[in-house]
Amino acid sequence: MNLSQYIDDVNKKEEKALSVFLTAGFPFKDIFADTALSVLDSGADLLELGIPFSDPLADGPVIQHSSQVALENKVNIKSVLEYTSKIKSKTSKPVVLMGYANPVLNYGREKFFSDAADAGADGVIIPDVPIDEYDEFYESNRGLLDTVMLTTPFSSAERIRKADELSRGFVYCVSIYGTTGQRTSFSKETLQAIEETRKMIKKNKMMIGFGISSPESIRSIAPFCDGVIVGSAIIKKLFELDKGKGLSEIADYVKDLKEACMEG
Repeated sequence: MNLSQYIDDVNKKEEKALSVFLTAGFPFKDIFADTALSVLDSGADLLELGIPFSDPLADGPVIQHSSQVALENKVNIKSVLEYTSKIKSKTSKPVVLMGYANPVLNYGREKFFSDAADAGADGVIIPDVPIDEYDEFYESNRGLLDTVMLTTPFSSAERIRKADELSRGFVYCVSIYGTTGQRTSFSKETLQAIEETRKMIKKNKMMIGFGISSPESIRSIAPFCDGVIVGSAIIKKLFELDKGKGLSEIADYVKDLKEACMEG
């Protein structure tokens, strides 16, 4: 089953899909797989595993910091694939790898796609691959992994349709300009633009990310998408594990987010 079919199955239950982004190996390398499985068990429908990188341009300060901690924990692509294999051995929910082009190129594109598929990954998001370089970059993927392109509500109609044409699984709609991070609300203009974007996406599902941080923000954006992606808000809570707080608080938070996704 590809990502689009999986998300469609969630939608058929009159729910929006909830995808949670976690930086692989953060905050603690040895218990990361258990952390990820706890998030999935608490209600997340999909998991995005961030490949740590020293210069994550699309990410805000919270995720940048988590990536730095993961790098200090000696987490690399090999580690991410090991986490993927361990997680997928215990769940049927999709795992999507999200990273930047340089680490993949250094690892070797053909080897990366092959090894990721062997580890059980379902898809890949590489936000800094230009749309006009898509065919060259993903040539060696050969359909092994679903590929997700990004767009924004304020992209040109041509850009949005091209992202839909090239993607397989879902289109990642970035809800705001700038980097990832928490937002408290979305403007009327943004919501209208997102609604128009969804109308142009015919082939894939549309997931919205960047700025989704609470049940309230999910409720405001849910009518205009097939699912939401939460990242910085979860990562911020994971930082608190260093302060003695356990995974139960994060599990409760994920449950609250999923409940908002189940409201239609």
